[in-house]
Amino acid sequence: MTKKLLSLIVALFSILFSNAQNTQNNPTSNHGNKFEQLGTTLPDANTYRTASGAPGHEYWQQKADYKIDATLDEKDLRLHGEEEITYYNNSPDVLNYLWLQLDENQHNPNNEANNFDDSKKSLPLTNNQLDGLEFKKNLEGYGVNILSVTDKTGKALKYTINNTMMRIDLETPLASKQNFTFKIKWNYKIPERLKIGGRGGYESFTEDGNAVFTITQWYPRMCVYSDYQGWNNKQFTGRGEFALVFGNFEVSMKVPADHVIAATGTCLNVNEVVTAEQLNRWKKAQTAESPIEVVTLAEAKSKETNPDKTNFKTWKFKAENVRDFAWGSSRKFVWDAMAQNVNGKNIMCMSYYPKEAYGLYNKYSTKTIAHTVKTYSKFTIPYPYPVAISVEASNGMEYPMISFNYGRTEADGTYTSRTKYGMIGVIIHEVGHNFFPMIINSDERQWAWMDEGLNTFVQFLTEQEFDNNYPSSRGPAHKIVDYMRMPKNQLEPIMTNTENIAQYGNNAYGKPATALNILRETVMGRELFDYAFKEYCTRWAFKHPAPADFFRTMEDASGVDLDWFWRGWFYDIQPVDISLDSVIAFTVDSPRKVLEGSDTVTTRKTKVKEEFLHVSRLRNKQAGMTFLVDKDTTLRDFYYYYKPEPVTKETTTIKDKYENLSLLDKEEFKKYEDKFYYELNFSNKGGLVMPIIVQWNYKDGTSETEYISAYIWRKDEQKVTKTFAKDKEVVAIKIDPFKETADIDENNNSWPKIKSESRFDLYKTKVTTKYENKEQNPMQKKLSEKK
Repeated sequence: MTKKLLSLIVALFSILFSNAQNTQNNPTSNHGNKFEQLGTTLPDANTYRTASGAPGHEYWQQKADYKIDATLDEKDLRLHGEEEITYYNNSPDVLNYLWLQLDENQHNPNNEANNFDDSKKSLPLTNNQLDGLEFKKNLEGYGVNILSVTDKTGKALKYTINNTMMRIDLETPLASKQNFTFKIKWNYKIPERLKIGGRGGYESFTEDGNAVFTITQWYPRMCVYSDYQGWNNKQFTGRGEFALVFGNFEVSMKVPADHVIAATGTCLNVNEVVTAEQLNRWKKAQTAESPIEVVTLAEAKSKETNPDKTNFKTWKFKAENVRDFAWGSSRKFVWDAMAQNVNGKNIMCMSYYPKEAYGLYNKYSTKTIAHTVKTYSKFTIPYPYPVAISVEASNGMEYPMISFNYGRTEADGTYTSRTKYGMIGVIIHEVGHNFFPMIINSDERQWAWMDEGLNTFVQFLTEQEFDNNYPSSRGPAHKIVDYMRMPKNQLEPIMTNTENIAQYGNNAYGKPATALNILRETVMGRELFDYAFKEYCTRWAFKHPAPADFFRTMEDASGVDLDWFWRGWFYDIQPVDISLDSVIAFTVDSPRKVLEGSDTVTTRKTKVKEEFLHVSRLRNKQAGMTFLVDKDTTLRDFYYYYKPEPVTKETTTIKDKYENLSLLDKEEFKKYEDKFYYELNFSNKGGLVMPIIVQWNYKDGTSETEYISAYIWRKDEQKVTKTFAKDKEVVAIKIDPFKETADIDENNNSWPKIKSESRFDLYKTKVTTKYENKEQNPMQKKLSEKK
């Protein structure tokens, strides 16, 4: 054998071995059994993170405490800050340098993230598109100005800025179990948020000449150093959010004297910054069961017309065991508050909003906050912080104890149902982020689904407890079908890094929320799921979980093998499409007969009054749940009572039953003679294995539903056959009747065959309360009639 030939053989075996390894370790591979364990796909367990999904006995995490003094210069639109950071190295490692985040450098004109996305323009061209091509000119003057970095004695420290990251080099390495204190001075030009973009900045109200400031990602803050990835110094590009260290904050904010501040934590000097009358209202609010206006609408309007832009006040806040600190400031704010008891502890639920949002926020915001912390506490852990805040700022973003949301009425005080439910949903979502990731502190920069997906799931549960008819946009399985049926080159696994996701809303929010809802309602059942989910939240509260910790805990606490589910829903892109290919019926005295669907149905037109009742709503009703709109009827408005006219829809009924033909000896099988047998043949056209849900509709008008475990596919992932014995004659069969598996093709789910309505047909018969303009809005019509 020549040396050249030997090299060729070695290379060939190397390729074959590599392919075999890739097939074994890649859970998205079409080869191999979908029910095999994830194995090496998950990281090895160790003393920091156990195979059960719990923190190990040597688990550690870093800590950072902050003392910050900030000044808001409203005239020059600039923020000035000085901070002292004490960083605790609880790791077993020696650190030669520290990494900090300079998020406001997102707006620096030289930041590479401002120029690495494609920029194909659509027609017709708009001013925003053309202005975006001159981003450097538009961003001139923005970004963080670092004035000094020193140790606690004032000695300068060497530092290097790399876009949104800053490395501080330590003269003496920081040993394990030691801490280091240093100081930073900085300032930056505050961006006009709705024009420049970003999560923080100011919004200008040209009508009254005032502004609402939302100060977020505003101070140099520590990066996470963890056991599984070391320093997380991945750049902030504007999408992937944050990985942050827990610690304590003492923050002083000097602002114009007539401003009101909403912030993370509790105000230490509230008696110094509000009037005596406002202080009295604040004290009453601390035991109130309904919101009390601490700063009234009349007071806010008065300050708008008579602003004080020369005098200043300093508000002082303190927050313990939080990963971040954010605040809002404006003279436009109305401030209302009420107490919500959670496990014997009163949580102050508070809203801050300009007059433009008064019609919606005053009625709904604070009560929605209270409902959110109470409901999330039931499904996760009791809310541990003293306050929960929603600030109306025409956006949606979250921070510890405070969130910025939207919800403004028209000038005449009317609003659409879309605005109302959109506002309630975003308040639930952003306040819910207190749990994911502010408490269960996952790495948003790496895995968006671990906070957005889990939070969207609990948001759905909270919305359904607000009102069982709440129009949730994510959570029910049928809501994700359009995404799941997209071409494969447009899909990505949930387990895709945050920065690389193409379909961000569907992939980070919708699909993981749907997957968890399916786990709860269809795969595990509510009792097992709720226990395991709560265990995950309890184990990882105030810690840094990774995906494997979630996957392992859900299995460990429930006793349910879910590797097939994680593989299919989180690591793969295949959709659910289970087809009922044929039905074979027989009795003991008749031959088997394949039942055809084409000539056994007739159509009739009926009035359909109720919208589709998805499985979560059905089980909530069966459980006798009491909803918030029933407990507090003040939350009902026009849209609660408004019901659209019934629409005409074609449905199918059986025309002729099948024939009975003799096959078996009736005497020999006499005890079976009253039974009806049905052999159902299924195929897995989508690829994603799921439970098979069969609804039997009987000749006497009754029905029943059976659940067949996904493990029916474990020996043949393409085709399976299941035979059933029934006491009554079946006239129709429906697969996935409550649309709980995200099946992308309902046309193959029924016997007799039923053709689904086209999108055009649905559009023609659609009745909706989501009116796009005031002329269509029935609430507006009702107000006009009153006038």
